[in-house]
Amino acid sequence: MSQREHALNLLHEWVENEGLRTHMRAVEAAVRHYAGIRGADPEIWGLAGLLHDLDWERHPEEHPLPGVSRLREDGYPEEVIHAILAHRPDFTGVEPETELDRVLYACDELSGLVVACCLVRPNGIDDLKPKSVVKKLKDRAFAAGVSRDDVSRGFELIGLERSEHIQNVIDGLRAEGESLGIRGVDLGGG
Repeated sequence: MSQREHALNLLHEWVENEGLRTHMRAVEAAVRHYAGIRGADPEIWGLAGLLHDLDWERHPEEHPLPGVSRLREDGYPEEVIHAILAHRPDFTGVEPETELDRVLYACDELSGLVVACCLVRPNGIDDLKPKSVVKKLKDRAFAAGVSRDDVSRGFELIGLERSEHIQNVIDGLRAEGESLGIRGVDLGGG
């Protein structure tokens, strides 16, 4: 069994909420896309994205410590574990230091916002542009669960212009649009 297959089994064992599963797979898609851009290992980076919220549903008050403990038991790479710890520096005390740490942090909340944008558009992610995401980012009532502070810090950590980072996340999610349920809806009568 590959590490990703093991990770998917863990996800299904630990996470019942389909929306949370979709979020975790969306973050995986965005982080994998960045691995390609940055010349990193997409398998390793993808694991960090896929597993970053493993224990959120079971242990929200201790997140991500129980999940990290399980990942250590199962022999996941330390760089994956560090990135997961660094996506909650306020709780874990682990700051985003590595490139993977910064990318995971920068993609987490923004992926949630991009998915939310897709769900209110007839064309979903198919023709989504960064300016539409920025408009929704400014509307604090839209996708109110998305931390605008974390999105802003992500822009700082990623080291790119805001619109370039948003486009990269869109591109990563677009590649998995069908499985994430964010492709356009066929409104034709055909």
